[in-house]
Amino acid sequence: MKLLLSNTSGVPIYEQLKAQIKEAILSGELAEGEALPSLRQLAKDLRISVLTVTRAYTQLEQEGFVTNVQGKGCYVLSRDNGMIREQLLRTVEQHLEQGVRAARTAGLSWEELVSMLQGQWEEESHE
Repeated sequence: MKLLLSNTSGVPIYEQLKAQIKEAILSGELAEGEALPSLRQLAKDLRISVLTVTRAYTQLEQEGFVTNVQGKGCYVLSRDNGMIREQLLRTVEQHLEQGVRAARTAGLSWEELVSMLQGQWEEESHE
């Protein structure tokens, strides 16, 4: 997992870290049961404070993406977890909302939009 942080983005470092780890979990790059890097090691690798990493990991745990096993580390929870499913549904809704707006702007009919969606669904199923 490659993490890129920016001091000039205006987004707090812990938020950037949390978002990138969350995306890696949602995309399947980080698998269920996989250990996240230790707090100290990640802080050292990224040249940030251990407290910053702790804050990101704590929020990921509160949101249901990881679990912290005392003395052993932080592990990715199942994608079947209800909170992760909710997050995925929100992401789908946001993308569909953008797609519907673009389709209306382009003057597509409902049937054309459904046909495009079906084509995408089938294309993704074969990959």
